[in-house]
Amino acid sequence: MEVATKYRIGKLPGAALLARDFEIIIAAQGFSELPITLHHARLAGEMTIAHKDPFDRLLIAQAQAEGLMLVSKESLFDAFAVRRLW
Repeated sequence: MEVATKYRIGKLPGAALLARDFEIIIAAQGFSELPITLHHARLAGEMTIAHKDPFDRLLIAQAQAEGLMLVSKESLFDAFAVRRLW
C-alpha cells in the first residue's frame, strides 16, 4: 500500500514497475505476504508514538506480534523493540 501510494502521489517517481508488479517482484525475491490481522490493527491503534504515519504503526505492530525483522531506514522503529535491517 505504501509503495503504491507514494508512487501515485509522486514521492517515488522511479517506482513505476514496483508499484505495478509488486506481488510478482516480492514473490520472486522469496518473500510471502503477511495479512493484516485484527490483532495487528489493535496493536497499531493502541501504540503511543509521536510519529503518526499509519503505515509505520502497522509495520511496527506486525513486527512485534510476529517476531519479524523490519527492513527500513526509519530509526524511529528502534524505540519499539523490533529488529531492523538498514
